[in-house]
Amino acid sequence: MTPTKKVVSRYIASAIAVLSLLAIAPGAKGQPVSLGAAQDFTIVSAAGITNSGLTVITGNIALSPLTTITGFGVGEGVVTGIVHSNDELAIQAQTDARAAYTVLAGLTPPIDKSGLDLGGMTLTPGIYHFSTAAGLTGKLTLDTLGDPNALFVFQIGSTLTTAVGSSVVVTGAGAGGDPNVFWQVGSSATLGTNTAFDGNILALASVSLGTGTDVVNGRAIALNGAITLLNNNISAVPEPATWAMLLSGMGVFGFWNWQRMRQHSNP
Repeated sequence: MTPTKKVVSRYIASAIAVLSLLAIAPGAKGQPVSLGAAQDFTIVSAAGITNSGLTVITGNIALSPLTTITGFGVGEGVVTGIVHSNDELAIQAQTDARAAYTVLAGLTPPIDKSGLDLGGMTLTPGIYHFSTAAGLTGKLTLDTLGDPNALFVFQIGSTLTTAVGSSVVVTGAGAGGDPNVFWQVGSSATLGTNTAFDGNILALASVSLGTGTDVVNGRAIALNGAITLLNNNISAVPEPATWAMLLSGMGVFGFWNWQRMRQHSNP
């Protein structure tokens, strides 16, 4: 190996090692409401998934007990992760999602927003309660007030519905990370066409996404029903621990490879 290549390799290995240390540094953000095994899935469904169009699901899928999945393949939807069909992981994800749903429904004290549309509101961390249905027409802003672990919980007695072109935007520290935003929906969640949504949807029945609707920072969980997709993007941000394992592994491999190349170049 030439001296230049040796130096480059050394810098690469060092950079990866630094990233590994940063990944396991204290202070990493975690969710104050645990999803358990469901944390590792972008979609959890009790009655399968039906897709039309070029949907992209970034992450894993858990299907249990029904495992029907249609609309994915060549020229159709894409799943970047693994589809778990009623295996041990899928069953545990469904069990843990149900437990999280119960925890979310019981959190107190709530701020009553029954009968109000969420559109146009700017909300700070808290627990927001709707005795029956909740609707969103327009933009909802969630301000973390500088707290990366800020918790937003929406307790909805029946359905959650968003109008065409609506959005949920998280601002402040923690925005763009795995959200501490939870939508506990007592019936079905229906997100209208071209909605930009943020947070984890835990619906007791089903979840339906309109054409072009994106959940770019959260999960879709249907505890008893199916999930219906129409040309959507859905992605959950990996937990810090996941990044730590990935980066730590890369760091170890990079250091080992650098040492190996150094030994070969200096017999």
